Amino acid sequence: MAGLVVRAARPGELEQVEALWLEASRWLAGRGLDQWQYPPRRWRMAEAIEAGDCYLALRDGRPVATLTVHERADPEWWRHDDPRSALYVHDLAVSRAVAGQALGARLLDWAGALAARRGKRWLRLEAWKTNRLLHRYYLDQGFELLRIVDLPHRNSGALFQRPAAAHPEPEESRR
Repeated sequence: MAGLVVRAARPGELEQVEALWLEASRWLAGRGLDQWQYPPRRWRMAEAIEAGDCYLALRDGRPVATLTVHERADPEWWRHDDPRSALYVHDLAVSRAVAGQALGARLLDWAGALAARRGKRWLRLEAWKTNRLLHRYYLDQGFELLRIVDLPHRNSGALFQRPAAAHPEPEESRR
């Protein structure tokens, strides 16, 4: 998609990140899914922005998607899977205004290229364990479903990974 820029979200952009998450939450609810049906965790979003791990995808200067990518493996999911060998994707949300344009796939490719540049073997994510449509989406993006972990205090638990690889990327601005 021409004109796409992916860059680290800036401290003053918490509201834009939250708005994209809330839009995705409403869309999921409209489809009868229970995923993300709780108030946004602003503190977690703010921490990810401060750490430089939260990214915005912008088209024509407007935020159209967000994702968080970092090296910290959740020990409840990944402690036995060589956790340092991967980058981890969280909270991928794409505006409905650009739905159907493969932006989510491009952002996953971008994250895979970032993982490769950082010398990581894998790109990993944990998805909502009951959202089978989301599982199919990640399988279609080349991820392997490793397992579904059912912890009563967690809604995520479908663990996916694919090899980190260099893919064509959108432009990326640095902070």
